[in-house]
Formats: sequence, structure tokens, C-alpha cells
Amino acid sequence: MPTIPLSPSHPAYVCPSLPGDAFATDVLEGLARTPKTLPSVWLYDRRGSELFEAITQLDEYYQTRTETALLAECAPALAAAVGPNAVVVEFGSGSSRKTPLLLDALDKPRAYVPVDIADDFLDDAVAVLARRCPGIPMLPVRADFTRPFRLPPQLKDTPGPRLGFFPGSTIGNFAPAQAAAFLAHVGKILGTSRRMIVGVDACKDASILVPAYDDARGVTAEFNLNLFARINRELEGDIPLDAFRHEARYNDAASRIEMHLVAKCTLDVHVLGQPFRFAKGESVHTENSYKYGATEFRALASSAGWDVERVWHDGARRFAVYLLKPANAA
Repeated sequence: MPTIPLSPSHPAYVCPSLPGDAFATDVLEGLARTPKTLPSVWLYDRRGSELFEAITQLDEYYQTRTETALLAECAPALAAAVGPNAVVVEFGSGSSRKTPLLLDALDKPRAYVPVDIADDFLDDAVAVLARRCPGIPMLPVRADFTRPFRLPPQLKDTPGPRLGFFPGSTIGNFAPAQAAAFLAHVGKILGTSRRMIVGVDACKDASILVPAYDDARGVTAEFNLNLFARINRELEGDIPLDAFRHEARYNDAASRIEMHLVAKCTLDVHVLGQPFRFAKGESVHTENSYKYGATEFRALASSAGWDVERVWHDGARRFAVYLLKPANAA
């Protein structure tokens, strides 16, 4: 049976399909649209990732502490369902802070594969986790997990189940059709012997949701505005950050929170030499966070070739952890 050498120092596998100019392309196209939009994946450079970690510690941001408690509760049952020798692939791994709850519960996990686009943040997180879980090979992948990519070559011909891990309610950042496409996409990456763990934020009142995305300390505002700071730094932008304000909006009809950067005045900016005009009150839509009831998420998973095997809710039913299996699997 092929084995993976134990080492905490495997360099990040840079997926050959990772496009070097994707950030520039998305920004130039997004700012030219009406209304203006930017993909949320670009919020997560190193500074953005650090700010998001700070958000998860805020009183208003109930998601992280609720999901962490749920994972601690259901980890033994997840491990029993998945079986031994699993390769854990975490999509958008970030700090990997919740990952030890899963790795500690699994029976002889074969490897951990964190996939993230923020390469320096990825390296730091893997170094911490390697010290925490010294018996598990760490095989980081630098890639945009929403696009096609390959798993590290060390996993070739390695048997055992592939367990996708997608916590943090990140599935809500996709529109429903995109979420279904993503779940189908990761199903192909994981292969036939697969399971998938997904954290899903449930539907609830706007009085709870809006503060979670617009905290009193302004950390989420800084996180959102950091996208413009990144554009200025990496794409020769001249966007004045103080000319915009962060705004979180609850779209009841779509069951989602929206994050916007709203212009305080009319202004002209440039990115890579191209001009863009903002009218006063015009916004750039930077992120969505869709909320799902159990019936809606089961239907979404089914449309992507997955069945819900188990689901766990917190006592207030604010959050859910789903274990998915291939549709029609025994």
C-alpha cells in the first residue's frame, strides 16, 4: 500500500491551473459592470485572512463558535461514517482552526490537504497544524478552490476515502446555482470513494444576521475595505479608502446577506491605468452569504449528485453541519 512520507515541511503544491492574472481580470471586468461587483475570493489575501480570523472572534459573529461546538459534538459520528485511512481535503482552509477536531476523531487519517489561495497564510497555518498533529502528513495546495485543480501528486494511487471539509458557512458565499456547481466540482476532485462535510448557516431574523456582518468595532468594515487596499497595492489602483463605507444588507427575498462598499461621493479612480467612475451612493457588491433551511439545502446537494447522510443542528437551530455521501450510495 503506498504511503506518504511523514514531514511537516512539504512545500505547497501550486496548482498549474492557477491563473496568475485572474485577480486583474476579475477586478477590471467587475468594476466595468453595472452594478459593480467583485468576487469574494479576492477578499482573502494575507491581511484579509487575518481580519477574517479576527471577525470569527467577535461577539456578533455567532457562526464560528456555534459550528465549533457542533463539530466537537458530532466528530465521533463523522469518523465512524467515514472509516479509517481518510485523506482530508479542506477547501478554503484559512487558519485550519477547526480541523484538529476532525483529525483527532478520525481513525488513522492518511493525509491532510488544505487548499487555499492565500499562500503565505496557508504556509503559516500548516506549520501550526503540523506541530499540533505531528503524525499526519500535511500536503498544502495553493489554488483557487472554485476553479479546476489537481490534488498533490503524493496522493496518486493512495487508497482510502477522500473526505471533503468545507466548514465556516462558506457555501453561502455562492449563489445557489454556483453552490450546486461547486459541490459537483469537488465531487469530481474527491472521486468515487468520497464524503463531504459542509457547514451551513441557517435562515434567521435580520436582527441577528446584520450585526454578524457589520460589527460594532468595525472589523468587518476593515475586512471589506481591505479589498480596495489590495487593488491599490497589487493593481496600481488609486482608490481612496476613506471615500467608501462598508454596508451589510439583508435581502429577504433571496435569503442572503450582502456586503457592499458604497461611494460617499462622486469620484473617478484608476486600476492598471483604466478609469472607472463612481456616482455618489453607488456600490461595489463584494460578497453574498446565503442562508439555507434543511429542505433547501437537501435539494441543493441532490442537484449536485450528493445525498444528505446525517445532519446536526445547534439547540437554537442557527447553524447546521451536514455529512454528504454520493447520491444513491449504499
